Amino acid sequence: MKRISYLFAMASLTALSCTGGNTYKITGTVTGAADGDSVYIQNRVNREFVKVAAAVIKDGKFVFEGKQDSTVNRYITYTKGDTKLYADFFLENGNISLTLGERENIIGTPSNDTYNAFKAKMNEVNDKMEAIYNSMQAPNINNEERETKKKELSALENSQTNIIIETIDENITNPVGIHLLKAYNYYIEYDNLEKILAKVPAKFQNNEDILRLKALVKTAKATSVGQKFADLSMLTPDGKSIKLSDYAGKGKYVLIDFWASWCGPCRQEMPNLVKAYSQYKDKGFEIVGVSFDKNGKSWKDGITKLNITWPQMSDLKYWDCEGAKIYAIRSIPHTVLLDKDGKNHCSWTTRCRVTK
Repeated sequence: MKRISYLFAMASLTALSCTGGNTYKITGTVTGAADGDSVYIQNRVNREFVKVAAAVIKDGKFVFEGKQDSTVNRYITYTKGDTKLYADFFLENGNISLTLGERENIIGTPSNDTYNAFKAKMNEVNDKMEAIYNSMQAPNINNEERETKKKELSALENSQTNIIIETIDENITNPVGIHLLKAYNYYIEYDNLEKILAKVPAKFQNNEDILRLKALVKTAKATSVGQKFADLSMLTPDGKSIKLSDYAGKGKYVLIDFWASWCGPCRQEMPNLVKAYSQYKDKGFEIVGVSFDKNGKSWKDGITKLNITWPQMSDLKYWDCEGAKIYAIRSIPHTVLLDKDGKNHCSWTTRCRVTK
């Protein structure tokens, strides 16, 4: 049945490109909006919105009409007072129906139907995860119950990853798959990512983000398990020069902790590192923190509040951190454990990412 549905979706995409209309019409509503309010189609460039078109709400609805030469990802945005609503969608020729509110619903063209179905699946899993997170805050929860819930969360995270990979794989020849690959690649291990990238059609191979991902795969191989560490040179919180080689490859196990003070999962995980460091620092174990912060004060405050006592380095370049480039880091917290000889023994990550 899944195969039949997939073939039908692909046939719909082909039919639209060959025989469908050559204009688009977007008809939508915004929860809580009033007549006379404005809605915008916007592009996102360097983390900033850029207005493409505007429409005024009349009789409770807004309408955009135009012609689109190719399918592109864009945003519908609405701002009024403290209310800020936005949702990304695929701008393509055809009739698009849009509801913007606490959760968006955007359907009507093949790309948007596929994307909307993907979001619905992800939201369903997110709702389950949020319910578990909330239940873990109960004051009377015991350790056994907490561990059970952690396992449930892990299973749901794996479910999300499967949804992402499956949807990308099924749509790798169209703009939806390419967009999801760019947006969610950090859920995919590099070995699998390399296989998916090999399936990208020729017309997308020179896309800037696809080229970047190919470069990341190549970089990741150079610092993968079994490879000797790549050195890093940055500054400590008090401005002194420090290198990873000051600690790595000198007879100790060294944990490289890629983190940031603004990263929620990093802060949640830090008590475990503090405990491990206290227990093993005198037994041949060292930690070197590499911060993705961009504000020196925030970084220093984070170190103090989180009781971090091990060596720290940063170039305060956020996601352009040299550590991210050399170790192909796509999400944090990310840790790499080096053996006594400075070789990558193992690594693991938690997904904390902001849109670049």
